[in-house]
Amino acid sequence: MVTQSSATSLPSSTEGAFRALVRTLGLLKRVMEPYFARFGISGSQWSVLRTLHRAEEEGETELRLTDVGDRLLIRPPSVTGVVDRLQRLGYIDRTAAVEDHRAKHVRLTPAGRELVAQVLAQHAGQVKSVLDIFTTEEQHSLQQLLERLGAHLEAISARPGNAEIKNKANTGNGSNGSSGRDASPASAAEV
Repeated sequence: MVTQSSATSLPSSTEGAFRALVRTLGLLKRVMEPYFARFGISGSQWSVLRTLHRAEEEGETELRLTDVGDRLLIRPPSVTGVVDRLQRLGYIDRTAAVEDHRAKHVRLTPAGRELVAQVLAQHAGQVKSVLDIFTTEEQHSLQQLLERLGAHLEAISARPGNAEIKNKANTGNGSNGSSGRDASPASAAEV
């Protein structure tokens, strides 16, 4: 019989918090996916559309495909799959970069901008329904805790040793190969 040593076991509060976080992310996706489906898109597709929309608001008419992936924290094969589907739907255009024909640029089409406007017209209500269980102060505290956790996770991912794991995952040589589905850990971040 294999037993866990005390050195490898987590305090119940740590494991409980981690499990609650993972469960909450799953439930958030369960609530948001039907919302996005009403517009004929997935949460991952919304993340790409919203990222391109935000870039336009900041004065950038297009983004490199790799920049979209970096902003959303998703791997290049996953970005390509989502972009392929959005392009087939007529919501984005993809062109070769002038300076490097291997690099691809993506931008919203007029139909993509119209869809983003339709989603955003109802979006505040959807987000409110997700978070209205909390008071304004609690929402502020939740935001601070999540930003602190995010900064901590960024620091962990930047540590020596993690770069090799990240590179294997990004090139498809690791155990986390892309399935081509709209699987984006950052999708919830763009809600």
